[in-house]
Amino acid sequence: MIKKTPQKEQKKEIPNKDVKKPKLNWIKIKCACGNEINTLSTSDKDLKVEICSNCHPLYTGTQKLVDSTGQVEKFKERLKKSQDLQKKHSKKN
Repeated sequence: MIKKTPQKEQKKEIPNKDVKKPKLNWIKIKCACGNEINTLSTSDKDLKVEICSNCHPLYTGTQKLVDSTGQVEKFKERLKKSQDLQKKHSKKN
């Protein structure tokens, strides 16, 4: 008869109740459209954002052009140049 050796019991980790939770502070999130939102955060500084739920196209259903780097103007310039080149090319033929 084979005798079974008892398996070692695994120690279960007991969560430490002395662990400190982060402190929550009331802060204001200020949008460029003028909307202010009060919320809880672990940060103690107020935030400034460019787009919030009051002015975001997804929530409002209106299209708003957000151009922070001038990409629209660059695209319009390239489009105008290409149209001018096409007109010159078509006049030669």
